[in-house]
Amino acid sequence: MKRSFIKHFGLALLAGALAAPTFAQDYSLLNYSGPDREQKVLAAAKKEGAFTLYTSIAEKDLAPLVGPFEKKYGIKVKVWRAGSDKVLQRTVTETSGKRYDVDAIHISAPEMEALYREKVLQPVATPAFASLLPGMLPAHREWASTLLTVFVQAYNTSVVKKEELPKKFEDLLQPKWKGKLGIEMEDFDWFAATVTSMGEAKGVKLFNDIVAANGISVRKGHSLLTNMVGSGEVPLALTVYNYMPEAARKKGVPIGWFVLEPAVARANGIGIARRAPHPNAALLFYDYMLSAEAQKILVSLDYVPTNASVDSPLAGMKLTVIDPAVTLNQMDKWNKLYDDVVLKRAGK
Repeated sequence: MKRSFIKHFGLALLAGALAAPTFAQDYSLLNYSGPDREQKVLAAAKKEGAFTLYTSIAEKDLAPLVGPFEKKYGIKVKVWRAGSDKVLQRTVTETSGKRYDVDAIHISAPEMEALYREKVLQPVATPAFASLLPGMLPAHREWASTLLTVFVQAYNTSVVKKEELPKKFEDLLQPKWKGKLGIEMEDFDWFAATVTSMGEAKGVKLFNDIVAANGISVRKGHSLLTNMVGSGEVPLALTVYNYMPEAARKKGVPIGWFVLEPAVARANGIGIARRAPHPNAALLFYDYMLSAEAQKILVSLDYVPTNASVDSPLAGMKLTVIDPAVTLNQMDKWNKLYDDVVLKRAGK
């Protein structure tokens, strides 16, 4: 998540979005709960024939997710892909300019919550909500969580032995970790959740002490940080996404991962644009992404599912899911703390 963009755009309502003209599209099925809902949605979606999706889903994962949907329903998915911040920026800019091209948006939860606050999305009701894990659906129902990305700790197996791994964050104060730690520069929300779980004052002091004792190198991008762990340049990384070291490990890279609990997770979510030109095709895909069918595909791609009926690769692990509303509301505070405690002193 790009902190600067969210901070600038995530909280102000756009007059253009509020002044949008009325469309002829029928949005009634987005909150329809009749016994014939499935048939009605499918018929309306097939009539539209296609829809446009803006997403941050990794490029390599698009075909395994979108392909089965297109094959099953005969509906074309037109995808524009970029980072969550870029998707947010494009969607907000287009809505402000009364350009309504996008139907469905799938990005990180804080950016989805920002779109809700910008009045870009609309509420949805679907039977699929009954299968979601607790906390995966905001009360406003303008987006729903489709997957969890879990922050884990990764290490180079050629440099660090498994038996030497820390059992708790306090172990990072040990001299053996001097010059060996790395972190991603945008992960202030991970820092907030981790520190809060310890008790804020205690957690802030601990990270101050870790940085003072052993330093932490800062890298931009979780993929880059994962690659640096694999090369041995960063022996132990504190914040990488769970699927990245797992994918690298399967390719023979000397990398392993573990979790200093509580594991912090950030959700990705899906929503339907308030002025979607193809709302029913988008709704069919929305339902699909929350279904066991798509959720099992996500698990095969090393993501953590939000559908409770699908087995999780991290079953039994204690997870702390970042609250995107809190992320937006307390952004200034945690940005400053992360900068002051970690980033500005990194490597010193």
